Amino acid sequence: MQRRLISRMKRHSFIEWGKAVLFAAGLALLIRLFLFEPYMVEGSSMDPTLHDGERLFVNKALFVSGGIRHGDIVIISGQEKGIHYVKRVIGLPGDRIEVRDHKVRVNGMQSDEPYIKSNEQKAAELGTYIMEDFPPVKVPKDKVFVMGDNRANSMDSRNGLGSIKISRIEGKAAFIFYPFEKIRSTK
Repeated sequence: MQRRLISRMKRHSFIEWGKAVLFAAGLALLIRLFLFEPYMVEGSSMDPTLHDGERLFVNKALFVSGGIRHGDIVIISGQEKGIHYVKRVIGLPGDRIEVRDHKVRVNGMQSDEPYIKSNEQKAAELGTYIMEDFPPVKVPKDKVFVMGDNRANSMDSRNGLGSIKISRIEGKAAFIFYPFEKIRSTK
């Protein structure tokens, strides 16, 4: 009789542990699918803001967290499966974007871009510019215009990616979590 009771208790304990593990795995899956997902930065197109090999969490709840705004760093799904791009939103639907005198202008107003100041200083020391002039373009409905922070070394809306459908944006970069000594927000 006592053996049966112990056997039932073990079986009940095993079932309870199994339920807890399944619940935790389901919760982790939901969080990853709908709230936050980790990504790794590959390449230098977002220097000095993001560096090659850094890992960041992306907020996938875009529309709950206020939608997409000028200056947001976003993850874009590529046309090829498994390819993602990390870029900064420069223009929203209806905006007119141009680069004149090596400065980005949105709707005729020069953009304040403190995140590219160090790249501009390095280029000035070399007697060059970080980006060439680019003729005015109007951002189509349901699309955004993106650029990397390392303008001299970035494939973006100016030179290969074109305007990006908002539906291809997977989320906004929230914070860098690795390397641990460089944990920081991307804002």
